[in-house]
Order: sequence, then C-alpha cells, then structure tokens
Amino acid sequence: MATQTATPTPRQSALARAARGWIDHLRVERGVSQHTQQAYSRDLRRYIAFLEAQGIERPEDVGEANVAAFLTHLREGSETHPPLAASSAARTLVAVRGWHRFLAVEGDTAADPAREVAPPVPARRLPKAISLDQVEALLDAAAVGDTPASLRDRALLEVLYGCGARVSEAIGLDMDDVVSGDGEDAGLVRLFGKGNKERVVPLGRYAQEALDAWLVRGRPAFATKGKGTAAVFLNQRGGRLSRQSAWNIIQAAADRAGLSGHLSPHTLRHSFATHLLDGGADVRVVQELLGHASVTTTQIYTLVTARHLREVYAQAHPRAQ
Repeated sequence: MATQTATPTPRQSALARAARGWIDHLRVERGVSQHTQQAYSRDLRRYIAFLEAQGIERPEDVGEANVAAFLTHLREGSETHPPLAASSAARTLVAVRGWHRFLAVEGDTAADPAREVAPPVPARRLPKAISLDQVEALLDAAAVGDTPASLRDRALLEVLYGCGARVSEAIGLDMDDVVSGDGEDAGLVRLFGKGNKERVVPLGRYAQEALDAWLVRGRPAFATKGKGTAAVFLNQRGGRLSRQSAWNIIQAAADRAGLSGHLSPHTLRHSFATHLLDGGADVRVVQELLGHASVTTTQIYTLVTARHLREVYAQAHPRAQ
C-alpha cells in the first residue's frame, strides 16, 4: 500500500511570524475584538508585502525610511490598490506603529522605526452653512398657521439661529433661563453647554418676538397637558421636547421650504457663526457666543468666509478670471 506524502506547510516569513505574535498578544493580553484583530491583520499583510518587495525579510531590518515609504505608497496607490484618503492611510498606520512599538518593547528590535512617522492629517471639513435667504425661507416654513405647534417650531428655529445654540442647549432651556420683557437684561438667554458650562447670550429682535409669541400664545396650551415641567420648549403632551423631535421639526421645515440637502440643528449654528463673521464680527466674540473653549475651534469658520470672499471676487472682478 502506497504511503501518501503529506503536503508541507508553507513556512511563514520572519515578518509574518512577528505580526502573528502581536495579533496573538492583542487577542490574549489586550482582549481586542475580533473585528479589530482582522483589520490589523489585513493592514499588516499589506505592509509586510510592501517590505518584502523592498527586499526586507526581518523586523529588525526595517528603518524609518521604509515606514515613511509605505505611507507614501498608501497615499499614491498602486496597480493593485487605489490610493487611500488621509483618514484611511492614518488608520492603516495605526497598525504599523502599534506593531513596531510592541516589537521594540518586547526587545525583538533595537528601536521603533515607526515612532517618528506621523500619520497624514485629514483635510479640515468646512462647516456646512446656508445663506441668509435660505435661513429666512426655513424660518418662514416653520410657521404654518398660528397653532401652538407652529409657534413653538418657529421659536425653536429662531433661537437656534438667533444665538447659535446647540440643539441640546435649546431644548434644555428652562423658563428661568429666559429674560423677557423690556428691562435692561431683556432678550438674554442662559445656555448650558458642554461640561455644563454656562454662558449668557443675546437674542435678536426676531428671535425675541417668536419666543414671546410661543410663551404667551402657544406654550400654555401644551403645558396644561403635562406635569408642570419648567422647560421652555414642550411637546404636545406637555413634556420637554426631545432632540429627535427638534431634528424632525427642522427637516419638516426644510422640506416645506424646498431646501435640498440634509439640514440639521447644527446647520443653523454654523450659519449663525458664518454670518456673524461675514458681517465683521471679531472671532473672539463669536467664540464666546458659541461657547467654544478654544478660539482654534472657532477659527475654522474664517475658512468658510474666506472661501466666500474668493467666490464673490471671482464672479465680480473684471480681471479675476
């Protein structure tokens, strides 16, 4: 009887064995999810294939220039792989950096060649803002008739745009947070932002009028159905309006106004900041109004207004083109 010869198992390269050791460490010692293990394994297979194509066979032979070249390879792509966006390349580099850091800590390599290779920085996404005409169309579309619901919807949108409030800040308003009437402090609202940080911001005349109309003619009709909540914005059962309901109110108004694209409460906040800067407001003032801890966060809006200026210049100046 002929004896069958077993097919020899392909021998793993030193790079592949080292990668397997790190993945096992993540699974056993760190307890990372199977999904993360699979993602890191996939990233390292691509990295190892790149290294082997460069003639590198052992982890200790990898230098910083090799890691940097791999990052360039990710961004530029190849015949078998399309170029990766900055965010995707940065995610792949996480696996590479984690692996090399592990090998250095374990003493398998003398140094960490990936330590000084910084991941690419994704392009800054400009906040979505709509024009003043679109804001006015949206606000008008929120007021359908003179029902308590329409008075509330108009007041909510006016507050979101009138003081740049986050949706959580707007629906979190209580009656004591609103100063109405004709006194020196009239037209101010107290908002509680991230970390429960308090700030007092002014409301414009349109927002004041819409809010007063809701509080006098609309809110009492809903309040009688509830349990005496102090919330400014109520649902039809008399309870505090939810975030999801606020989103739905804006979407319904956007549909009625014929505005394309996805609009959210944050769209009005972005528009508030952009229109202030377009009108000449100081970025530090806008920072305070928005409740940003750092002016760096606010400065992204200056990129929006600079783009707007370039567009106007290109359209209006006779020698721009």
